Order: sequence, then structure tokens, then C-alpha cells
Amino acid sequence: MSVQTIFSGLKVVDLASFIAGPAAATVLSDFGAEVIKVEPPGFGDPYRIFPRTPPNPSSDINYSWQLTNRNKRGIALDLKNPEAREVLETMIKWADVFITNYPPRVRASLGLTYEDVSPLNDRLIYADITGYGDFGPRADEPGYDVTAYWARSGLMAMTRDAGGDPTLPIPGIGDHATAISLYSAIVTALYQRERTGKGTRVTTSLIAEGAWAAATWIEGALNNAKFFGLHDRKNPPNALFNPYPTSDGRWLLLLIAQQDRDWPALVNAIGRPELLGDARFSDVKSRSANASALATALNQAFSSKSLAEWKQIFEATRITVGVVQNLDEVVHDEQMLANKIIVPVEGTDKPVSTVNSPMQVIGAEKVTPRRAPGVGEHTREVLLGLGFSEEKVEALRLSGAAPQAPHADAPAPSHAPGKPI
Repeated sequence: MSVQTIFSGLKVVDLASFIAGPAAATVLSDFGAEVIKVEPPGFGDPYRIFPRTPPNPSSDINYSWQLTNRNKRGIALDLKNPEAREVLETMIKWADVFITNYPPRVRASLGLTYEDVSPLNDRLIYADITGYGDFGPRADEPGYDVTAYWARSGLMAMTRDAGGDPTLPIPGIGDHATAISLYSAIVTALYQRERTGKGTRVTTSLIAEGAWAAATWIEGALNNAKFFGLHDRKNPPNALFNPYPTSDGRWLLLLIAQQDRDWPALVNAIGRPELLGDARFSDVKSRSANASALATALNQAFSSKSLAEWKQIFEATRITVGVVQNLDEVVHDEQMLANKIIVPVEGTDKPVSTVNSPMQVIGAEKVTPRRAPGVGEHTREVLLGLGFSEEKVEALRLSGAAPQAPHADAPAPSHAPGKPI
């Protein structure tokens, strides 16, 4: 018996690739929406080869595909085949939400713009993501989160240490943030549809999401604020907001937001009460003026004990210290497990867990995450459910417009072509 959730009965077509667009559909599916994942025949979504593309962690389990495409049914559709148009239009008429991240020029060539498809379904919420927005000289340029979200927004320039080169972030950070923005826009449009009875188009971009992520400092630049240089942990502008090493090679991030209240507690916790009498550190202004000397003293103190020792010490205080966890610690983090941030997946050959979407609606259950589909795994099932006859389904298969997979997710060849977003 299926569980009734917030979006039970909501029908979604996911005609997007890689991460941001499909991840927005995943969040809808977590709350019960029925999502059909549309992929090109053969290779499918090029995101399928992510675990075999350095520097991503390699695995026999397609963990990234599972994360971004759980709960969905998969259909293979060759959009360049004229016979596929009938299938696509039938899905659009069926759907409440249509998600795509094809660049505007590609959408136009395939007849997939909002103006093309909205006459088929006036209640449709058409949701799209671009790299650089609808306008300007780069509107048709493909966008990756690392280029549009990280680099173009200034985040990559700002989030590095003094003297350090720009470095690569974990892939998908900007994509997943943008997915939540698109999900929010979709839900807002569904609310509007409840009032008006009409669908609409919603959109966002990786560059807009990057600017929103960096907005506090971008806003500073807009107001001619005076910026400090890149962070140097040995000579920081604020020694009480700084990472420090422990004796066993681990790291702690110290954050003292209320200095007047917590400064005495900190120096006592680290066993350096003499710092209370040091005139260089007597108040906020003095500690800022002598931040380099204070960082040296704190560095010496923190490097005298192991991470385990510091954990025990700080548990007895209200000092804010964050442990810089490694990924093995993250996946076993009791807070992650207690709050269902990491949850098990059903329908897999071996036990697998996944990362839950980051919002909860109290009193409304999410669905149990289910295995992500193979390329075209549910083509026949979906087509029959859309009202196509057995004869028509077979004809679509033979024409190559909608081939059917013989089995579940088979590995895609490692030379499959890539595509952004």
C-alpha cells in the first residue's frame, strides 16, 4: 500500500541531464511525486559515468546516479526521431511539471521552449535551468557549476587561502543549491496555479545561484566596502574565527561569535589563563590589532593535544568549535543518522544508503528512497500507462524512437560524451 504524501498524484517529466535539473525532480519525488526520467537511448544521461571520471571517487556502485535519480521511472526517447514527438507531447499533456536544462538554442531546435509546449497543457509548470540566464552574450553557453556558479560568481576567488591557487570544489555543490532554488520556484508556481488555475514558466541559473551564495560579500562590493585580503590562518584578521591543527594532524575550526562573553571561557579551556592578563588581548579591538600574535598562541595551544582530547574538553563548555570531519566520519555521523540526513535505499542488490533532500515538513512523510532506473528501464511500462497500445509501443521500439532496455542499469561506456549542468 502506497503512502500518501504531499505530492502524491503530482506528475513530473524530468527532461534534464547531470545534476541541477534532475535533483529538483528528486526532491519532488521524495515527497511522493511521480517522476518520469527521459534519457537519450544508448548512453543515456552522461551523468551516469560520473563515478568513473577523475577526480570523483571510483566505485562499482553508481552512487551519484542513485543520489540524483532515485524514485524515478526511466524512459529512453530519441528526440531527434520524428516519431518521438507524439510521445513527448503526450507526456507534456500528462504532466503537472516539466523540467529541462537544455540550453535555449537546443530547446528551440527541438521545439521544447515554453512557447512551444505550453499550448499543449495550460496548467503545466515549465521549469528550466540555464548556466548564465536568459539574456546577455552567454545566454546560450552551456554552464557547469564549477564555471558558472563557482568561478563566475567570485566564490572561487574568495574561498582560498592567501598565497594559494584557486582549487576545485566538490562537484555538485552549486548544482544542488540551484536544484533547491528550482524546486522552490516550482512549488511557488504550483501555489499560484491553485489560485489561478493556470501554469507558468519558472527559471533560475547557476550564475544567479552563485551570486546568491556569495551575496553578503558581493553586496559589500556593491557598497564600496573595504575588503581584507585572502585568508591567512597564521595572520588572520580575526584569530577567534580560524582553523587550528591538533597534535594528531586533525583540524578544529574555532568560532567565537560573542567575544566579550566567551573569551575568558576559551583561555581557561585551552589551559592558557595568562592570556586574560595580556594587554594585547584585553578587548575585541586589541585582539583584532594583535590577531597574528593571538593566532600564534592559539596554534601552540591547540597543537598540544589530540582531537579526541579537545572534543572532551570542549564538550564541557559552550565554546563553538567545529571538527573538520573526513568523509568516513561524515557517513557515520550520529547527527546525520538521527536526523535522517542519511537514509537507506530499497530495491538494491546490496545495502545502500543515500543523502536525503535537506527539508522536512513536520507531520508529512517522505517516500522511502527507491533504486534509480536504468536507461529506458520503464519505457514500455510508461508508454502503456500513457495510453499507447501494445502495437504502437512495439512500433516505437522498432523505429528507435523509444527503445526498451532489456535489464536494469547497465554501465555506460567510459567514452560516453559529456554535457553540462
